[in-house]
Amino acid sequence: MACRTAAELGASGVLALAFPLHPPGKPDRSRAGELPVGVPALVLNGDRDAFGVPESSGTVEVVVRPGATHDLRKDVKGTAALAVEWMRTHGWAR
Repeated sequence: MACRTAAELGASGVLALAFPLHPPGKPDRSRAGELPVGVPALVLNGDRDAFGVPESSGTVEVVVRPGATHDLRKDVKGTAALAVEWMRTHGWAR
């Protein structure tokens, strides 16, 4: 929902954890068009996510977590550190 409404609501950015690109096994039903346009976004996805991994484009940065699935349980601290660092680069965290 945040990705769909970010620009309209004036969000400064979007942090998407495990963006569900498509239903498992159905890559033809892509939701890539729901990623924000004109709003900085960070998508953190596992390389083993059955829902797929979107591509970086425009203001959307995608970081793939090695060995992680859709729940992003592998290296939670590392994933959190990436999110915080991205927020710092935009002045949203210290």
